[in-house]
Amino acid sequence: MEEKEIKNVYAIPANYTDSGKLFGGMVDTRNAVEAGILLLIVGCPEFAWIPMPGMIRIVVMVVTLIPLAVLAVMGIDGDSLFQYMGHICKFWIHRRKLHMRRVGYHYETAKPASSGKTRRRKNKKA
Repeated sequence: MEEKEIKNVYAIPANYTDSGKLFGGMVDTRNAVEAGILLLIVGCPEFAWIPMPGMIRIVVMVVTLIPLAVLAVMGIDGDSLFQYMGHICKFWIHRRKLHMRRVGYHYETAKPASSGKTRRRKNKKA
């Protein structure tokens, strides 16, 4: 009898690595927690200190808090908002200033005043 070849091929779903995320793999847990913290930090003072009627207070909070929440939940460049701010701070602390020479510009070379000591040093090295 002829044996049939058995193929063990399994389709891996697209959301296989989405464990640890919220809303069906759309939002990272870290981003959601950061968004909640930012909304509390910004929203409570707005709610308590805006001296306006209720409807205007709600409009001001919606205009300021919803963009902040969306930015915090989405993150920037694959990182959470606080990670991105850390990258910016680290860059500003450890940045280097590069000084390039201009092409076509003739720099003046100042000749150092020659003294006996410099000549002796050059002679010793040579």
